[in-house]
Amino acid sequence: MIDKQRGNDKMTQRLFSAIFLFFSLVAAADAQSNLPDFTQIVEKEGPAVVNISTTHIVHDAAPNAAMPGLSPNDPLYQFFRRFGPQAPRDYETGSLGSGFIISQDGYILTNAHVVDSADEVIVKLNDRRQFKARVIGVDKRSDVALLKIKAEKLPTVTLGDSSRIKVGEWVVAIGSPFGFDNTVTAGIVSAKGRALPQEDYVPFIQTDVAINPGNSGGPLFDMEGKVVGINSQIYSRTGGFMGLSFSIPINVAMNVVDQLRTTGHVTRGRMGIVIQDVSRALAQSFGLAEPRGALISKVEKDGPAAQAGLQPSDIILKFNGKAVMESKDLPTVVAATKPGTKVDVQIWRKGKTVDVPVVVGEMPIDRTAMNDAQQNARKSDRLGLDLVELTPEQKNQVQTDHGLVVTGVGEGPAAQVGIMRGDVILALNAQNIESVAQFEKLVSKIPKGKDVALLVWRGGNSVFITMKID
Repeated sequence: MIDKQRGNDKMTQRLFSAIFLFFSLVAAADAQSNLPDFTQIVEKEGPAVVNISTTHIVHDAAPNAAMPGLSPNDPLYQFFRRFGPQAPRDYETGSLGSGFIISQDGYILTNAHVVDSADEVIVKLNDRRQFKARVIGVDKRSDVALLKIKAEKLPTVTLGDSSRIKVGEWVVAIGSPFGFDNTVTAGIVSAKGRALPQEDYVPFIQTDVAINPGNSGGPLFDMEGKVVGINSQIYSRTGGFMGLSFSIPINVAMNVVDQLRTTGHVTRGRMGIVIQDVSRALAQSFGLAEPRGALISKVEKDGPAAQAGLQPSDIILKFNGKAVMESKDLPTVVAATKPGTKVDVQIWRKGKTVDVPVVVGEMPIDRTAMNDAQQNARKSDRLGLDLVELTPEQKNQVQTDHGLVVTGVGEGPAAQVGIMRGDVILALNAQNIESVAQFEKLVSKIPKGKDVALLVWRGGNSVFITMKID
């Protein structure tokens, strides 16, 4: 009887063990099925991710080779070597980054710091083809740059909507960390709308995706395979990945791209104020129920805010209908507003809310933020010129409200007729030149072999120069 009972107990144990094993296998299979699969994203979108390498020529002075005929043992040898006249020397420096193709005809998006001050930009595609890229425009404030290569029917990424991503969702980065092409890393969105020091105009997406040097400029994908950001910065004490990566929202980047395509620079709104966060103590002192908004600590004289009657101690609660919960929320929405737009600004003043209409001003163009391209110059292939629009200071110097500065002269008809770097092109065939885009459009319509007349300002005088278009 006892043996029979023991046999039943063993069978029961085996049955429970089998059931436990079955459910463990089911749970493991279910967990496996819930893990994210990035293979389709990589296969479909990977071919549109590119490697970017740049070359920058540094002009330096080489140590003097000492006086000819002097022996290295001669005391005068070291003297001349150290203190003698220096011979000019140029050397090259390079950098690596990533980018992604946004149009089949060769427009590529990357970071501004990837191509900053580059004399040559080389783009390597997934199929190993290489192209010399032209820098269409650079915007350092958002760290966005637009490149163009001469190619057709290229693979392109699918652009998404960065405003729809949620904290905690999976994202994927593809790039070239340390030069390793098409490296795939994944993680989650750690935070949205992250403000970084000295970065007032970009509400960064923070992730824990492994981003390292060389990933800069590469795309950040959501699980639908759509680009939601451009990988831009990391927080690191070692130079390597430490779990904090920051990406530029694609919505912000594409707004910049649209302006770079049309004008070569980016226009932003401004109010002319200095703001700070509202602490709980400040909120109590101003009679505000909760700490929110942007406290104005200084108003620029004759600026847009001053003209609207805004004052120090005013707390901005809403801008054009959008709530301002923290001071970091305000610069982004103001910068995204077209200059000249009249908006309603809700403020907290002396214990009550007041609506103030403000005409948004224009932020001065940061010419130092332009690529040396030379300062955002765009190349006129038919003439062999690198051109950029005049700065306000240059317009005052030339006493004109239009024109293009020649920042480089290559092979072509312009060099043959003596056009030089520093010349200002004021008109083409008696038509004033307002922008690089307009100039390129006019030149493109001129038949090959036809003579054109350029009005050029040089050395304080204006002169007409004719040339034959190739």
